[in-house]
Parts: sequence; structure tokens; C-alpha cells
Amino acid sequence: MTLIETVPGPAGRALRAPGVRMACLALLVAAVACADLFAGRGVTPDGVREVLLGGGDPTAEHIVLQLRLPRLLVALVAGVCLGVAGLVLQSALRNPLAGPEVTGVTPGAVLGAVAATGLGLAGWESPTAVVVAACLGGFAGAGLLWLLAGREAGDPEQTAVYGVLVSAVLAGLTAVVLLVAPGELGSVVQWLIGSTEGRVWQHWNLLWPWAAFWGAAAWLLAGPLTLLRCGDEQASAAGLATGRGRGAALVCAVALTAGAVSAVGALGFVGLLVPHLALAVFGADLRITLPGAALLGATVVCGADAAAQLLSRLLATALDADRLTLPVGALTTFVGAGLLMVVARRRADER
Repeated sequence: MTLIETVPGPAGRALRAPGVRMACLALLVAAVACADLFAGRGVTPDGVREVLLGGGDPTAEHIVLQLRLPRLLVALVAGVCLGVAGLVLQSALRNPLAGPEVTGVTPGAVLGAVAATGLGLAGWESPTAVVVAACLGGFAGAGLLWLLAGREAGDPEQTAVYGVLVSAVLAGLTAVVLLVAPGELGSVVQWLIGSTEGRVWQHWNLLWPWAAFWGAAAWLLAGPLTLLRCGDEQASAAGLATGRGRGAALVCAVALTAGAVSAVGALGFVGLLVPHLALAVFGADLRITLPGAALLGATVVCGADAAAQLLSRLLATALDADRLTLPVGALTTFVGAGLLMVVARRRADER
């Protein structure tokens, strides 16, 4: 008999409910991971099954184990990073629109990766250099927002305005880099849109320790972040140094976003919308909601990758274009923008 089973009545049900939801979500992650593994071109589902059971021809084995499997794992961990980073940002800044995409973090990380590529210091095939460049760019974007917001860093509306401004400036700088080095456009467009194509074990080996470290750091900040969501006055009354707590949270969010961007590029709206879904499912206790956001982020990105691969196959067949590929970032941006419009319209109708 477990401790939860000994708690009577509604209290016992309240303790069991988050665990049940988390278990169901873990099963959903496993389901979309299987779909992503079987969705690609080049090997039939039966061929994938044979490889997983230890058989299959060398070509199928290479495609499944050296291309599809690391792509799947990178998509999962990138989704974890973006889901957690978005929830940390929204909690630290007390702003429901403070996703990595509109606070300078993602645009800064993209600018770092694009600039390093344009200068010949990094490339899509050199993940280590890209991680470093993306991190520097992400921290630069967040630092610029922090400098502009200044004393108003605790004001959600003011921070949102400055975040949009910083993101626009960084996107403009990225466009300037592309104009200066137009020959690099083909190699950087994947960072601008977001893609899991060509992910190999080297990307996975770099990404998962980074995500594990900063994800654990974010979870350790769950208590301070929960207080920050209540407002600076309440957090200060509870004994929290709001400036240091918010700064530590932002460092975690920037690091997680930069890691995801360096691996898969800018996946639009994942870090913005996943936290809202996590809060709706798991509630305001971030000790539970942060792991929930991680699983939801993994589900969204991996599911979008599977859908993008299936749509690519359908479009390639319909248009007779074997090399046609739909980037996963294009799908997340399209669907995310639609969901954001629906949410905004519902809130406008409620007022």
C-alpha cells in the first residue's frame, strides 16, 4: 500500500490526479514517438519493424538507426526545452505572452547561429559551434531586453512591449546578415524556419546533457517561480529576493531556448502556447507543471514532426516531387498562429 492510497476521500483523489495525468501524457509521448519513427520516407513501416527487431537490410538499418532515431530523440528533447523555457519565462515575467519568440531569446539565438554561419565560424554540420553561437545570441537578446526594461522588468505590459521591440530588431539584424552573406541563405533557412532534417547522433549527444542540466535547474526554481507568478510584492513578503530569482529563471530559460534553437532552429509558437496548455492541465504548482510542460513540449514537437513527414510524403506524391520536404517549423507556426487567433477571439468575446 502506497502513501497516496492511505489518504482518504478527496485528498487522496487530489494526490492521484496529477500522477494519472502525467502517466497518460507519458503514454501520449510514446505514441507520437512511434508515429514519428514510422512516418519517414525510404523505409516502410514493416521495414522499420524488422530493424527494431534486429533484422532488415543494411540500408534500412542505417536509415532507421542513424537518421530517424536521432531525429526523433532530438525532436523530443527540443520540445522539452521549449516547453520548459516558455513556462519559466511566462512565470518569471508574469506575462502570458512572454514566449521565447517574443522576448528576444529565440531571435537572438537565431541571429547568433546565422551570424556564425555567415562568418564561417559554424555550420549546420558543426553542432558544437552552433550551440555556442546560439547561446551567445540568446543571452544577448535577453540582456538587451533586460537593459531596456530596466526598473520596469516586473511590469508585464512594459516587458511585453520591449520584448516585441527587441525581437523585431534582432530579426532585422538577421536579415542584414543574410544580405551581407547571401550565399549562406540555403544553410541558415533551417534555423529561420525550424527543421529536424539531418539530425544525427552528434546533435543528440550535445543536446541531451544541456537539456538535462538546465531543465533540472529550472525545476529547482519551481518554488521561486510560483511566488513570482503571484507578484513581486507577495514574493518579497514571502522572503524571496525577486531580482535574483527572476535573473536565475531567465538564465535557465535562455539556455534551454538556445539549446533547442541550435539543434532544430526556431520552432514558432511552441514556447508560447505549450505553457498555457500545461497550466490548464496541471494547475499552478510549478513543481508539477514544469515536468508537465516538458512532456507537452515533447509531444507537440514530435507530433508536429511526424505530421510534417506524413504531409511531405503526400505532397511529394501529389506533386511528383521526391525531394519536397515540409519543415516542422512551418507546421508549428501555422497551427500555433491559428490557435493563438482562436484564443484571442474567445477572450475578446468574454469581455
